[in-house]
Amino acid sequence: MSNAKVDYGAILRRYDAELENVSTPEAIAAKMLPSDPHLKEVASTVLYMKIRDVGPVVMKALKEGIEPLELINNGLVAGMEIVSDLYAQHVYYLPEIMMAAKTMEIGISIAEKQIPGGRKTKGKVIMHAVEGDPHDIGKNIAAVMMRSSGFTVVDLGKDIAVDDVVAAVKKEVPFMISGTALMTTTMTACVSIAEKLQAAKINIPVMAAGGAVNRDFAESFDLGIYSKKAPQTPAIADKILAGYDWKKIRENWDDIVEGI
Repeated sequence: MSNAKVDYGAILRRYDAELENVSTPEAIAAKMLPSDPHLKEVASTVLYMKIRDVGPVVMKALKEGIEPLELINNGLVAGMEIVSDLYAQHVYYLPEIMMAAKTMEIGISIAEKQIPGGRKTKGKVIMHAVEGDPHDIGKNIAAVMMRSSGFTVVDLGKDIAVDDVVAAVKKEVPFMISGTALMTTTMTACVSIAEKLQAAKINIPVMAAGGAVNRDFAESFDLGIYSKKAPQTPAIADKILAGYDWKKIRENWDDIVEGI
C-alpha cells in the first residue's frame, strides 16, 4: 500500500456548500454590478437594501455628472435586476425583494426630478389579486419587477371585484391587465373579466397568474395569457408593446419566457 497522503477533504468536498459560496449576493454582484464606480455604488444600495444611503448616493452620482436616466436604468434598475436574479435562485426572498424595491423607488423619485418633463413610461398596466382572493404576494413581486422595467403599474390591491376591475380598465386605459389567484375557487374571475371586457369591445390581454393558475387555464378563454413566474411578466409585456396580441403571445410563449 502506498504511503502517499490522501486528501480526504478534496474527496469529501460538499458540493452543495461550494454552490452556496458562489450564490451569495456578493458573488453574484461581482459578476453583475456595473463597472462604472458611481453606477456600481448606486446599484449596490439597491442590492443591499440601503434605504438610508440611496438618497445621498444618488445625489452624489448626479453631481459627478451621471445623467439621471442613465443612473436610473444602469444603476438603480441594474441593482434591482440582480435582486430579481437572487430571488430566482432562492438566495433572496420576499422581504429582500420589497426592501430593495423601496430603495430603488426612493432613488428613482430623486433622479426623475432631474429629468426635464419627467421619466417616460413604457406603458400602463393594471395589476390585482382577483375577487375573493386575499393573497397578493405574487402580485406584489410582479408589480415591483414591472415598475423596475419602466412600466407604470396601477395596483388595485387584493380581492378586487370583477366590475371594479373592468371600471378601472375603462378609466386607466392600460395595454394589459394582470390578475393573480392563489385559490382555484377564485381564478374564474379572470374569465369573467375577459368576457366583460370583450362585451365592452376592449380586447387587451388578460394575464392570469398565481399558484392556482396554469397555462391550460389561462389559454382556455379569449384574451387570456399566462405568466408562470413574476420575472416573466415584463418580458411578456414588452412583446405586447411590440405588437403581439393575445393570440400571438400564446403562439410564442415558450420563446418569450425561455431563459427567464
